[in-house]
Amino acid sequence: MTTYTRKVSAMRAAVHDTFGGPEVLRIEDRPIPTPSPREVLVRVVAASVNSADSRIRGRRFPRGFGGVAPLMFGVRLPRIPVLGGSFSGVVEAVGADVTGVAPGDVVAGTTGMAMGAHAEFVAVRADRVVPVPEGVSHDDAAGVIFGGLTALWFLRDRAEVQLGRSVLVVGASGAVGTMAVQLARLAGASVTGVCSAANADLVRSLGAERVIDHRAVDVTTLPDRFDVVLDAVGVLDRHTGRRLLTPDGVLLLAVASLADTVLARGNVKAGSGPERASDLAHLLDLVAKGEVRVVLDDVLPLDRIAEAHARVDSGRKVGSLIVRP
Repeated sequence: MTTYTRKVSAMRAAVHDTFGGPEVLRIEDRPIPTPSPREVLVRVVAASVNSADSRIRGRRFPRGFGGVAPLMFGVRLPRIPVLGGSFSGVVEAVGADVTGVAPGDVVAGTTGMAMGAHAEFVAVRADRVVPVPEGVSHDDAAGVIFGGLTALWFLRDRAEVQLGRSVLVVGASGAVGTMAVQLARLAGASVTGVCSAANADLVRSLGAERVIDHRAVDVTTLPDRFDVVLDAVGVLDRHTGRRLLTPDGVLLLAVASLADTVLARGNVKAGSGPERASDLAHLLDLVAKGEVRVVLDDVLPLDRIAEAHARVDSGRKVGSLIVRP
């Protein structure tokens, strides 16, 4: 492990200046960002490492996006050297035009396409952060964001899940899946989860009435039909997923190919949801009330960022994975 001498006005950050495996990541000193008039500077206490970080670092995108994604993230070299889109921390400074947020406030938020949360400090627009309720840890606040926002948008906004509906969650033990199981159950739906046998008890404890071992059963051949099918891991496409639906069912593809994203019509929904501060505040309130539980695979120091990425790459991560700068 490299030893660092802290510089004045410098921060430690996880950086990659080339695409590749987890080994391309390293810790280095970078200037602490200066917040613009509408931004806040947050001292990061916890940040999540998720599939988005892994895909960008490794330049591994869903089928069809290989020609489009490099335009955003870099063709030969990374355009975004510091990854991390979800965080919790303490406001260090605010821009001249910021109101309603003050230094010392405990907040959680998202960075959008700018990323940058895998560092000791991050500067983000003030409307991207919300207060963390008392009793909610930084780890849980950061951990609920990626999976929670995705699951909430798909289930509530795209499928309008409600009492009495049957929901199938494919990838039920991941960051999106663990939140989807709980949010669907909260809405009054009956939930079937698909995951490994090792995670079956966990998924049941989150509210799934039935759990299917994906290694024992090919989910595309299930005889059952569901009102809502949410694929959080990219196992289904618009054709195989539709076969699992009731006549009025809705297919939700959280991980979709370019073709499935472009051709999603009618009862097939795909794409990325918005990162609304109001939705994050709602999720944090659910955590504070004990109505949803944030499942954490591990909490690691930022120095072990490569290990965190390797865990995500393995496909065996359970829930969310957190790094602490």
